[in-house]
Amino acid sequence: MSKKRFGIVGVVAAAAIAVSGLVAPTAYAVDKEITVWADETRGPNLKKVFETKGDWVSGYTVKVTTFSSFDALKTALDNATDLTGPDIIVGANSWVPTGAKNGKLAPITLTSAVRARFTANNFFDLSYKGKVYGVPLDVNNVAMIYNTKLVKSAPKTLGDMVNYYKANKTSKKLTSGLCIAGGGTSWGAHSVLSALGGSAFRMKNGQVVTNVDPINPTDLAKNIKTYLLDAKGKSTGFFPASDAGCKDAFLAGKVPFAVIGNWEWKDYVYKGFKMNLMPVPGIKAGTYGQMFGSVSGALLTSYAAKRGVEVGAKDLLVKFFASTEGAIRYQSLELRPPAEKGAQSADLTAAQVGFGKAATLAGIPEIGAILNGTTGSKSYWDLLPAFWTAVLVDGKDPKSEATKMNNFFKLNIAAGVKDL
Repeated sequence: MSKKRFGIVGVVAAAAIAVSGLVAPTAYAVDKEITVWADETRGPNLKKVFETKGDWVSGYTVKVTTFSSFDALKTALDNATDLTGPDIIVGANSWVPTGAKNGKLAPITLTSAVRARFTANNFFDLSYKGKVYGVPLDVNNVAMIYNTKLVKSAPKTLGDMVNYYKANKTSKKLTSGLCIAGGGTSWGAHSVLSALGGSAFRMKNGQVVTNVDPINPTDLAKNIKTYLLDAKGKSTGFFPASDAGCKDAFLAGKVPFAVIGNWEWKDYVYKGFKMNLMPVPGIKAGTYGQMFGSVSGALLTSYAAKRGVEVGAKDLLVKFFASTEGAIRYQSLELRPPAEKGAQSADLTAAQVGFGKAATLAGIPEIGAILNGTTGSKSYWDLLPAFWTAVLVDGKDPKSEATKMNNFFKLNIAAGVKDL
């Protein structure tokens, strides 16, 4: 999954520079140079943007160095020195804790006006011990689409979807109602768990909630019985426990609703499907299941200060990477969902806009320190798929299984928040 979420292409390569571009200097003086490192897709696209418009920060030129893969970029950062390191690196949110600890990344203070262009959860992704180390760039998430040949308008609630499935299962030969085509039954299916009332963890105002259980077993069990099971406690088939065959079934018109990943939207567009993207609706109208919506970021390094260009690098982060104009110029080439709210507009593709808005509406960070589990517990990645199988395939009691999963989640949260 990580390769798809972060757009990694190809095998692990040596940190060899594939492309390097320098924006033309001003006519009257030799400007200072800000070096930006990026991977094999982001790098060339950033270079094109800066070649088209290079005056984002007065007195500075921007040099973009592109590496052969996302892995090669990370290797280069790991091996960087004061003489070789970049001023800004476009990387994964998961790099922030390590980079902050080893001193390769530097914190940046952003005004409330800049922060308002993003969600609080976006900045949580790029923070460590209360300090922010960059600005959000693009979102890595899933969202739900519906087949307009089957469903004429967006469902308002999960119940609307279930009712449609039950009413049309036989006549339209539906194999399921909602399935997971992208992200699997843990990462991709968190929004389904959340729509039903549960969560791996809860957040409020950009912070992890520790005084409320992530799952209320009684409520979750009640909703599962209402929406996913029949009178005998067996699965109705609306939501399958496995993601096997989901994508093909949706494309074939056998499933009305599917959760897809933002790395694969072109597959659906090419087949004629509209990008009517939205979060999975909740039990009540106006509520939604939260999907993991982590961001990649433009991260400030400590090398910028050592090279005497920290002021310019910070200005570039704000004036280009955190701006609506910069985001639109870049994402019109990169084709990823923008994190910047102003760029989530018709200036980009319907898919980019839809995924970006879905993440803004119902995205939560993917927090490895919590999700990966702790000593004496189990990882979220194993727990949720096992839960679906136990309840929907093996017919086990939903409340009992929800209680066990909640207890593990609580252990993971208590341990994980200590390293945030």
